[in-house]
Amino acid sequence: MHVAIPLYPRFTALDAVGPYTVLAFAPGWTVTFVAAEPGPVTDDQGTLTLTATASYAELPRPDVIVVPGGPGTLEAVSDEALLEWLRQAHEHTRWTTSVCSGSFVLAAAGLLKGLKATSHWAILDMLREHGAEPVSERVVTQGKVVTAAGVSAGIDMALTLLGQATDATTAQAVQLAIEYDPRPPFNAGSPKTAPEGLPELALKLIS
Repeated sequence: MHVAIPLYPRFTALDAVGPYTVLAFAPGWTVTFVAAEPGPVTDDQGTLTLTATASYAELPRPDVIVVPGGPGTLEAVSDEALLEWLRQAHEHTRWTTSVCSGSFVLAAAGLLKGLKATSHWAILDMLREHGAEPVSERVVTQGKVVTAAGVSAGIDMALTLLGQATDATTAQAVQLAIEYDPRPPFNAGSPKTAPEGLPELALKLIS
């Protein structure tokens, strides 16, 4: 199973690295970072760089696509090279997925029309403007299109995907291998549970 993760300037690192770590651990799975041209791509903090080792043209038919989100989504939704690659590759994928605001890139490529989808809570409702039906869930599966909520949800999405593609035992083995046993120190990971005023503070961090 060959997974392609497209990179674009100012992506959020965990959006890409979370699913990468899960899927790269799976036996028989290969994960490749791709971009319009091979080379380094820097994240939204300007301090972490991942290297795309292949161009879109060199990997036209991956089995799985994982589109990360991040502030760079604002430009990525107008990146015709990326969008056209997504449209053509999607015709042959087994799964086409996104993390966080990466769902807006899928929407810009026309892949979410009429589908339920999720994204980061701060922009979730905006999916409606792009032809999708927003759903406040950690992972949303619509046929072969799978979207994940904000940032850390990409790990959940990748494990879900791995369970569907292989079997529960394999997915569980990977989960144990990476010791994914989340026990957050605060019950503040969702606007539904966060203390009053915290969503506004969180928005300042990501705006």
